[in-house]
Amino acid sequence: MDLKSALANELKSQVLSSWTEEDISTLIEIPKHTHMGDLAFPCFRLAKEWRKAPGAIAEEIAHSLHSPMFNSVEAAGPYVNVRFDPVLTGKEIVSSILQQGVHYGSHSFGKGKTIVLDMSSPNIAKPFSMGHLRSTVIGNAIANIAETCGYETVRINYIGDWGTQFGKLITAFKKWGDEEKVKENPIAELFTLYKKFHEEAVQDPSLEDEGRKAFKLLEDGEEEITVLWKWFKNESLEAFKVIYSLLGVEFDSYNGEAFFNDKMEEVAELLEENQLLETSQGAKVVRLEDETLPPCLIRKTDGATLYATRDLAAALYRQREYSFDEALYVVGQEQTVHFKQVKGVLEKLGYEWADAMKHIPFGLYLKDGKKMSTRKGRVILLEEVLQEAIKMAGENIKKKNPDLKEAAAVARDVGVGAIIFHDVKNDRMNDIEFSLEHMLTFEGETGPYLQYTHARAQSILRKAGTPSPLSFEGLDDSSSWEVIKQLRLFPETVERAWKNYAPSILAKYLLELAKSFNSYYGNTKIIHNDPGQESRLTLVYVVAAVLSKGLTVLGIGSPDEM
Repeated sequence: MDLKSALANELKSQVLSSWTEEDISTLIEIPKHTHMGDLAFPCFRLAKEWRKAPGAIAEEIAHSLHSPMFNSVEAAGPYVNVRFDPVLTGKEIVSSILQQGVHYGSHSFGKGKTIVLDMSSPNIAKPFSMGHLRSTVIGNAIANIAETCGYETVRINYIGDWGTQFGKLITAFKKWGDEEKVKENPIAELFTLYKKFHEEAVQDPSLEDEGRKAFKLLEDGEEEITVLWKWFKNESLEAFKVIYSLLGVEFDSYNGEAFFNDKMEEVAELLEENQLLETSQGAKVVRLEDETLPPCLIRKTDGATLYATRDLAAALYRQREYSFDEALYVVGQEQTVHFKQVKGVLEKLGYEWADAMKHIPFGLYLKDGKKMSTRKGRVILLEEVLQEAIKMAGENIKKKNPDLKEAAAVARDVGVGAIIFHDVKNDRMNDIEFSLEHMLTFEGETGPYLQYTHARAQSILRKAGTPSPLSFEGLDDSSSWEVIKQLRLFPETVERAWKNYAPSILAKYLLELAKSFNSYYGNTKIIHNDPGQESRLTLVYVVAAVLSKGLTVLGIGSPDEM
């Protein structure tokens, strides 16, 4: 039962017959404080139509609005505050949730549509740092939310496996590399070589030319260079997959930049045919002044293609391959102009589907207030952070529940969940200062707090036994009503999280649900042999189900015991 719709319906039928329910519903608010009521209708917009002060209108509506669902209707200044009957309305809400079962919170408006997500996309031969966490977990959560709304999703890991940096790495390996060391610990050793190249290049700038020449040989397919590049790539992917396994993230495609090497000529030809390519200082560009954007570089003066050329080729390929309804690029906000340029070029080519391409930007992880950089060695390795989180979670479990079965699996869920939730609970546009201590706090607004709330609910159900069949006859205490009001917000929260591409909306909702449930638990003797016990246990069951589903959508496990 949607309380907003119920109130809008009553307002329309009794006092606002000329308005649509939708118009009424958009005005209805949730009061800041529970003592003010469950919902409030502001009367400002009626002042001109009714030629009365908003306060007088509120008084008139309050006296005219009646329904068995309402416990009270009161005017409070320009607002009409409404309290619903917790027993009657609560029974309808919880019964509806039980009826929908595992589908509660899911939607069907995405059915038959496909969403392509470009996400994660680390560079090969470099360690998977905290800097790549945001794209990975935000992208995964958005994909899960899309699936909950009925969409088919395609997760693409657009690996950075091409570019001048590989010429530099190959040069470094040939000068200072040790094959056995690389085999023993590939990512760490390749990272060391990459840093050494840049340190040495400060003293010897000719190294930069050597790096560029090595990459040209790679572009030309020189055998020895290509073998090294493939080796670096394969070792990197294997190392990345260990981290993705820890995070519980899977991909439908690992087609990286190199995959589009033979597909860029078509882009240049299309632009030539449409007379969009211009020469600027020897380079080939598409001008975008009408979009107030700088020119989009397609070819450098030496004829080499650029990042934009690859993204144009990738967009064409993905539309043909997947016929996407939306293509989401979960990439840092520093790439905003780039994606506007790519979209602008595709629109100039007449592709209407370019409008369905959306950049989903996000802020950075910072270290000491500065952007992390592999080149400068200012980097925190994600795998180390995840392993440390799992270790700390395991130590915490040993202290609090030494006999816990499957302790290792629970420690992994809790440790990894702490890292993921710390990220997705933040508005994606905010920068986050890296703090392992803050991330791994198992109290307050954290992933472990939500997991513990879920485990507590499951513990109650184990102790008392889950009612069978589940039924809810209504409860009349205020703390259970606060829980029920939170539960009924789940479907609209999922929809809002999707429309805003904002996992943080769902994360914050789960925190509010957990807080209301823990308050209920603290104020109520749930296991008490009286007529209300079955309804109380059913409420516990529903809370656990919604917490578990919400955590799963965010990419986080929900252990039954902790």
